[in-house]
Amino acid sequence: MSLEADWRADIDAVDAALIDGYQSGFPVERRPFERVAREIATGTGVDVDADSILDRVRTLRDRGVFRRFGAVLNPPVIGSSTLAAVRAPGEQFEAVVEIINGYRQVNHNYRRDHEWNVWFVVTAGSRERRDAILAEIEERTGCAVLNLPMLTDYYIDLEFPVVNADRFARESTGESNDLDRSSGSDGTRDVPRGATDAAATRISEAARSDLTSLEADLLLAIQDGFPPSATPYRDIAAGIDADVDGVLDAVDRLLADGCIKRIGCVVNHVVTGFRNNCMVVWDVPDEERDVRGERVGSLPYVTLCYHRPRRPDQGWEYTLFTMIHGREAAAVDAKIDELAADHLPFDHERLYSTETLKQTGARYDDLVAAGTETDE
Repeated sequence: MSLEADWRADIDAVDAALIDGYQSGFPVERRPFERVAREIATGTGVDVDADSILDRVRTLRDRGVFRRFGAVLNPPVIGSSTLAAVRAPGEQFEAVVEIINGYRQVNHNYRRDHEWNVWFVVTAGSRERRDAILAEIEERTGCAVLNLPMLTDYYIDLEFPVVNADRFARESTGESNDLDRSSGSDGTRDVPRGATDAAATRISEAARSDLTSLEADLLLAIQDGFPPSATPYRDIAAGIDADVDGVLDAVDRLLADGCIKRIGCVVNHVVTGFRNNCMVVWDVPDEERDVRGERVGSLPYVTLCYHRPRRPDQGWEYTLFTMIHGREAAAVDAKIDELAADHLPFDHERLYSTETLKQTGARYDDLVAAGTETDE
């Protein structure tokens, strides 16, 4: 789906506040749009009510500005997830992609301009099931699979303003390139003013969330989004035969535990102009990885930064991954040049995505079943 080139021409101050201000932090209460309306009215000086805000959410979703409205779930916390790649020969490319996309546990798949040209995400209820799927894909396609689970999260979020003329994502969030000194794990470290706080968070491949049956039912009910109504939590509760206060408490717990990353309007960054994204992989020495990862993850133009394993037996020596999203490829490349010159003076490769092969939300049926406890 694509929007008209001048899609922002019809965006007023209220729309802009909704799009850029409520990608997270959506209230967890019985009538959340009433609070959103009050906050937007205070911030913009425009008299709006809850019904008007709800109508705007529906309209922006229908136009494609929002991919959906609701919770962004966190697969590595709920189940077991990995990034994988294959080298699909040109004459077999479509057949290989069809096999990979046939697994419902594959929720993202991109063609990238690289020897490893098919990159996909597998999310399953356990590490064993995840790896069994990778083995099946390898056997059925005849292509070796590069298995790269996330081991450390430095900074991951696709929440950024889009109602602007920024060349790359989060450009307008960086106030300065000047440096402050602040304490870190190595005593001191440079952190740019206006930067994002980043920290090394280890990810266990065998992690399983201990979900109550209510939490499991709730995650399944909200995986495709919230109902766009004045009382979304009440409607969710009715759909799973639960008490609304119990649902509100469960949502708060899941946010605190990291099973839900954020709640708000999920912006379609591609159709709103950030069409050029580049995954850059870096050969960072292991002893420097955490310091470098935290430093780079704090930069305002880096949207993703994480550590994945080396696979030297498959010729893969890269261990730090970064992602930059931009409107123009040249602006993204310029930022990668800056990243290499100022922060990561190591061998690296730039893997531009050239085609979206599959993009859906992760399916949580297997995940929540694997991590469910009884409520007794």
